[in-house]
Amino acid sequence: MNNKKWASLLGLANRARKVISGEELVVKEIQRGRAKLVILSEDASDNTKKKITDKCTFYRVPLCKVADRYELGWAIGKGARVVVAVIDEGFAKKLQTML
Repeated sequence: MNNKKWASLLGLANRARKVISGEELVVKEIQRGRAKLVILSEDASDNTKKKITDKCTFYRVPLCKVADRYELGWAIGKGARVVVAVIDEGFAKKLQTML
């Protein structure tokens, strides 16, 4: 797994406005069926991990994990982010193969 490649692709998806960040917004996108992939940081709180994992399982959305919130935030050019959703099928499939 090459960290820089997935981070670059996630940054590109973010610039294309295909990435949603923030726990509540991500949950809404999952429920609406727009989220094609959810990326969760390993250092998220237990409640957040359970909530996101349960939603992804129920709505059958693929879930990938990354090392920490700073790495995830850095990839999309923002501060620390615990969870992001990719709402584009193409970006989601490519990111899944990288993660």
